Amino acid sequence: MIDIYADGADVNKILELNKNNFIRGFTTNPSLMRNAGIVNYKDFAKEILKKIPDKPISFEVFADNIELMEAQALEISSWGKNVNIKIPITNTKGVSTVPLIKRLTERKIKCNITAIFTIKQISLILDNVNLEANLILSIFAGRIADTGRDPKYIIKEAIDLAKNYKQIKILWASTREVLNISQAEEIGCHIITVTPDILEKLNLKNKNLEEYSLETVKMFYNDAQKSNYNIS
Repeated sequence: MIDIYADGADVNKILELNKNNFIRGFTTNPSLMRNAGIVNYKDFAKEILKKIPDKPISFEVFADNIELMEAQALEISSWGKNVNIKIPITNTKGVSTVPLIKRLTERKIKCNITAIFTIKQISLILDNVNLEANLILSIFAGRIADTGRDPKYIIKEAIDLAKNYKQIKILWASTREVLNISQAEEIGCHIITVTPDILEKLNLKNKNLEEYSLETVKMFYNDAQKSNYNIS
């Protein structure tokens, strides 16, 4: 029931994952692009959009000045009808981007608001956009969990707050494990972003635990044998 978006910046991996029907969209960000060795932002984005014209793809602005963010958002949105513009919830100085989000959505530009951590941030967005705003609200569940808090409660509250907004979807971001997909689906989250390494573990879902236990024991044993360990 939940839409799975693949998160990454490796062109070949993106195109390979696009062959899977259960991948409903894609997201990336400047950090992932840098790690993937992307040099030209526009060329990278246009190559992906040319080969994947029918699934939503989120590309992030990288300016820190709000006016420059807006200019970048307008430019990037012109690259394809399936583009969602990733806007951070604040700039690096903590200045809210909500006024910008309001302006963009009023121009019918689809946005993906990223780096959301609190209900206060969600409420501020919802209080300033109209009921027709086309938005994805990306809540960084994994990073919230890193602080010892259970992100499910924040995401569930966000879903309830946004239920009257026809085109707003809540996204579970910074996924850490396969279990998160089930957790997100159980609370009614609309989208979850999943990295390729976690997608590769989907074949483990509901795996027999006794069998998995034995495989783990064999792995430890075989590694010890290959290392020629001895105690003497």
